[in-house]
This record gives sequence, C-alpha cells and structure tokens, in this order.
Amino acid sequence: MKIVVIGGSGLIGSQLVNKLSQSGHEIIAASPASGINTITGEGLAEALNGAAVVVDVSNSPSFEDKAVLEFFETSSRNLLAAEKIAGVKHHVALSVVGTDRLQESGYFRAKQAQENLIKASGIPYSIVHSTQFFEFLSGIANAATEADIVSLSPALIQPIASADVAEAMADVSVGAPINGKVEIAGPDKISLSDLVQNYLARNNDPRKVTADRHARYYGAELNDQMLVPGDDARIGKIDFEKWYVNQPKKS
Repeated sequence: MKIVVIGGSGLIGSQLVNKLSQSGHEIIAASPASGINTITGEGLAEALNGAAVVVDVSNSPSFEDKAVLEFFETSSRNLLAAEKIAGVKHHVALSVVGTDRLQESGYFRAKQAQENLIKASGIPYSIVHSTQFFEFLSGIANAATEADIVSLSPALIQPIASADVAEAMADVSVGAPINGKVEIAGPDKISLSDLVQNYLARNNDPRKVTADRHARYYGAELNDQMLVPGDDARIGKIDFEKWYVNQPKKS
C-alpha cells in the first residue's frame, strides 16, 4: 500500500516512516526538503499519485496566531484538494487532545480549523488527538521563563513519548477510516508545573517553576480537564522515567 506522510522528516514523521516501511508499505516521506510542499502545492500531485493513505503530521513553523491559522488552512486545503484528484481513500491527521477546549489559544483555533476542513472534505478520515509530547518539555519551559522563573499552570497533563505517538499513528494509518477521532496519551497524569520542575532538575537546570493557575499555555488558561483524554484513550507504554533515561544526556 502506498502511504504519503506529510511532515515525514519531523519528530513524529521520521519515526512513522520507519515503522510503516518496516511493515512493507511503499512510503513517501513528504516535506519541502524533499520537493513536496503543501503550502505552494509543489510536488503534491506527483507524490499522491497512486496513494491509498495520506498521513498529515506536519506543523506550522510559526505559532503566531495569524501565521499558524494561515499555515493549517492553506496546507489542509491544498492537500485535501490534491487527495480528491488522486482518489486517496483515507486521510489521517495528528491533532491535540483538548483542541476544542482550548479555543482561547490561536494555535488551537488553527488546529480546530484544520479538523473542520478534514471533516467537510468528503474524504474518509481519522483524526488522532494526542496529549503533549515529553520531547517538548524544554520548549514549554523556555516559553514560560522570565529571568530564572518558569511560570506554569499546575493543571493536570498526561504526556506521551513521541515513539508511542508514532506507533499509534502507524496503527491508525493502516486501519479503516473511523470518520472520527481517537485519543492517545501517556500512562501517567501529573501536574504540568511539577513535570517541568522534575525535568529541569534532572537536567541540573537551576530555573525554578512557579505554579500559577492563571499562567497561559499557548495563550489559554488551563483547568484539570483540558489536557487529559477521556476514558477510551489509547494509553502508551513509555512513562517519563523510561523516556528520560533513553534521552541523550546534555553536557
């Protein structure tokens, strides 16, 4: 089966391409670097020719409200239009647990716009809602830092390793379209502020985390329900400890 992975050179995409390739599928790892650009449309028709499945794990290079909305709307419109012409049978997209609950945030409004375009396209689809990745903890800390203080919400989060995301995406990609969403998450719930403090301490980072219920997460104020999945979520195998010990150690 021919599967095109949009964002195939990124954190999730590269792992997904490896998993699907090992299963004997014909995989196209699509990205601007490979001459396939969903914003300009360059290379899309050729890449999608004969494809049964398209998996979109791409992300916006900018999280600024206007830029991120333009990215997801333009990319999705171009991609879905090309899929219709190519006769693609299954569109799979990676999105975020709590997208519909986080509409204060420009990023999550853009993700909701992407999901709405997919649902209205007429192409059979599956949307995978993932919780936050462990790999993004450093970026979360940096975005919330002022001087040596990291201000983060103590709201619950149920983070997941990117390897578990890629495994779930691979399973959904070779399955039948669900025309709905499936949620995936890591095995443990923890306070966001506590998790980041633990991560910083493990890296001998002197910054201190302050738990602030009004601290914004990509522009949205959080509560304990926003970043955790429902009861039917697929749960990954890798917890924070198992993930952390397998990370390259910082000098």
